[in-house]
Amino acid sequence: MNKSFYSSSVNSFKNSEDNSILGELARNNTFELNDLQRNSWIKQISILKDNFRQLNKGHILFEYSIPRMGKRVDAVLLLDGLVFVLEFKVGEKEYPAYAIDQVLDYSIDLKNFHEQSHNKKIIPILISTEANEIDNSIQKYDDQIYFPQKTNKSNLINVINSILNLENDIDIDGIDWENSIYKPTPTIIEAAQALYKGHGVEEISRSDAGAFNLSKTSETISSIIENSKSNNKKSICFITGVPGSGKTLAGLNIANLRNNVNENEHAVFLSGNGPLVEVLQEGLARDQKEEENITKAAALSKTKVFIQNIHHFRDDNISSDRIPVEKVVIFDEAQRAWTKEQTSSFMIRRKGRDGFDMSEPEFLISVMDRHEDWATIICLIGGGQEINTGEAGLPEWFRSLGDKYPGWDVYVSNQLTDIEYTRGENLYSYIDDNKLHKKESLHLSVSVRSFRSELISNFVKSLLDLNIENSKLIYNQFKNQYPILLTRNLDTAKKWLKSKARGTERYGIICSSKGKRLRPEGIHSKNEIKASNWFLDNKADVRSSYYLEDVATEFHIQGLELDWTCVAWDANFRFNNNEWEYLDFKGTKWQKINDDVRKLYLKNAYRVLLTRARQGMIIFVPNGNDEDYTRQTKFYDGIYNLLCNVGIERI
Repeated sequence: MNKSFYSSSVNSFKNSEDNSILGELARNNTFELNDLQRNSWIKQISILKDNFRQLNKGHILFEYSIPRMGKRVDAVLLLDGLVFVLEFKVGEKEYPAYAIDQVLDYSIDLKNFHEQSHNKKIIPILISTEANEIDNSIQKYDDQIYFPQKTNKSNLINVINSILNLENDIDIDGIDWENSIYKPTPTIIEAAQALYKGHGVEEISRSDAGAFNLSKTSETISSIIENSKSNNKKSICFITGVPGSGKTLAGLNIANLRNNVNENEHAVFLSGNGPLVEVLQEGLARDQKEEENITKAAALSKTKVFIQNIHHFRDDNISSDRIPVEKVVIFDEAQRAWTKEQTSSFMIRRKGRDGFDMSEPEFLISVMDRHEDWATIICLIGGGQEINTGEAGLPEWFRSLGDKYPGWDVYVSNQLTDIEYTRGENLYSYIDDNKLHKKESLHLSVSVRSFRSELISNFVKSLLDLNIENSKLIYNQFKNQYPILLTRNLDTAKKWLKSKARGTERYGIICSSKGKRLRPEGIHSKNEIKASNWFLDNKADVRSSYYLEDVATEFHIQGLELDWTCVAWDANFRFNNNEWEYLDFKGTKWQKINDDVRKLYLKNAYRVLLTRARQGMIIFVPNGNDEDYTRQTKFYDGIYNLLCNVGIERI
């Protein structure tokens, strides 16, 4: 894929015929060229030539790719060591907020992920061609990105010159800049959209160790599928990884690559995570509606084939013994599949079906076993991610394979011995040695959620394990790159979130679903939210995360992420006498949780909450109120003091 559709020195651009420039843009265009795009390019070329009359140096690029976002910058001007990011709104008479966010987003992306732009001053400029001229505030953020500048078709060069009067740097080689290493870390929504558009995982993932890890895992899975296909075998892969390591991205990539209807090789991505499925389906549909100019309903019908709720897949296959059309099935968060007891209870209560005696893992394997030739199941596993009653964890998958489907080839990562995955059981004891294949590359060890630090997941694990000294050591390694702050004032937390986020960077408040005594603080953990609105709607929508009114819980946000989070910490998971106390608020009082499984779910809920931020978080611990016996200060002081002891900065 061409990184830009047109790249040239400014002098060459000025001296080239418009039709020649337009022809090159059209030749490199990967989409259908419509009149709107063609006419827009003609106008942009004319405006830039008019404004560049006095320029005799610099480099210009049209349609430079931002694969993480699945978009292209209208134009980039490299001049006197500065990077000018130009976004045109041809015919626009105002400077719309969405367009300002758009050009700022592009600039942030280059700053964070484009190697040759890391240390450059970047100036986002919105060109609303028919708008009135305005005075710009020439300021910049700490990372040397300027506040977005606003111009019309006539005064672009004046704005550029006003910046050049203040700044200059070592000249940038246009060819080197264009071909610079790009290390993106897309959100899972961005990744799904980019993959769905045909971008490869190598385009939208980091090109350092994290990307190598992810690419190697994808290659290993592909080779396992091909081996199964060639030899008429049935195989199952268990992919493990730290939180944020790209398990879901790897799964979506495989689903996209293997969804080859011409070869009768349908693939589907399945998840029991209802909010994740809803957000991905809706996010893909919104994007496709815009790209293809089709109805929302038509777009949704297509995305629902590619990504499905695992329970819908289960129910469709319960009603008949037909062979499924899918040959490759990816189960996201497979550790959350239901136990036999939970599945049986659900079937009686919700389906009126008595006597169902299979766990969800066993039934799902049985469905794919209906194929007479080959099939591959890919299970994406997150250690320490079980957060709900009736989730079977990994042991049930292995028991089902050993007891009922011993002929399947089982591929595992070398990390499946960790207690977070095994729950203390020897998983390998269920599988014949000749059917068990260990592959180191099936473990994703590097977090790619937070581009600022790969140590967050290790820090959270250490904190929850109460390994305080190790927590301090890890925290000191990343605190300057990934801010974590602590406050006892919710308004302070909200102001911090708003001050940190730029462009469309998303922020929101998250809390435990059992955080019932956060209600006096205005945080209602039991309020229902529609995940697609909360995660996808813009700043003007009261239902969005931006409004800081509705909060998401671990059930809404598991598998998803925000750029910046406020984690509201309630007294249901408190620290006292050098240990965690696990509680549930029932009726009018706190009750201790004694069941080990329920304790695990609560601890994992906070693990999920503390690993959702891509760029930084603030932890809000209420002061409590001694006049309220349900919110005594001592309930919260232990948590606060523990976090202070680890070294987290207070504001």
